[in-house]
Amino acid sequence: MALTNETQTKSASVMMLRKGFAVGFPIMLGYLPIAITYGVLAKQAGLTILELTLMSVLVFAGASQFMGANMIAVGAGAVEIVVATFVLNFRHFVMSLSFMNRVRDHFSLKWRFALSLGLTDETFAVSSLHSDETKREKGVLFYLAIILTAYFSWVVGSFLGGILGEVIPEKLSQSMGVALYAMFIGLLIPSVKKNARVGLIALLAMMINALASQFMSDGWAIVFGTVLGGLSGVFLLKGESD
Repeated sequence: MALTNETQTKSASVMMLRKGFAVGFPIMLGYLPIAITYGVLAKQAGLTILELTLMSVLVFAGASQFMGANMIAVGAGAVEIVVATFVLNFRHFVMSLSFMNRVRDHFSLKWRFALSLGLTDETFAVSSLHSDETKREKGVLFYLAIILTAYFSWVVGSFLGGILGEVIPEKLSQSMGVALYAMFIGLLIPSVKKNARVGLIALLAMMINALASQFMSDGWAIVFGTVLGGLSGVFLLKGESD
C-alpha cells in the first residue's frame, strides 16, 4: 500500500510538471526573442555578458531590465536606476499579494513566497486562468513548472543576446533599440483601448520627462516622469471602479 501511494504521488508530480511546462511553453516562445533583444541592447549599453545575464538571474523583470539598460546607456546613476525600476515594477507587489491570497489555503508559506518571487505579467495571467490546479494533488508543481519555464528561457535568451551582441554589426545592434519602445507601446495599447485616459497619463509622463530633462540628468528625468505620471493616474482614473 505504501509503495502504491508513493507511486501515485510520483505520478501526480510528473503530471503536474508536464502540464505546467505545456502551459508555460508559449510564454517561453514569447520570452526568447525579447530576452535576446535585451541581451544585445545591454551589451551595447556597456554591460558584460556576465553582468547582463546576472541581471536576468537576479531581477527577472523585462520592462525594468530594458529601462535599466537604457538608463545605463545614457549614463544614469545607480540610485536613479533603482528608483525608476522600483516604481515601474511596483505592480509586482499587487500581483504577488493577489497570487498569495488565492493559494493560501492550499500551499505552505514557503511555497507561496517562493512562487511569488517568480511572478511576471505573463506567468501571473496564465496562473490566474488555471486556478483549479491549486486544489489538485501536487498542484504547486504546476505553477513551479510555469515559472521555471519562463525564468530559464529569459535567462538563456539574455545570455544568447549578450553573445550575439558581440558578433553582429554595430549598426544592426543599434537598430534593435526600437524594441524598447515597441515593447512599451505593446504594453500600453491594450490599456488605452479599454480606457483612453491611460493614454493621457502616458502622454503626461512623456511631457514631464521631456521638460525635466532640460533641468536634470536623463536618469532623474525618467524617474520624475514615471512617478509624477503615475500619480496623475490617481486623479485621472478616480472613480473608475465605482
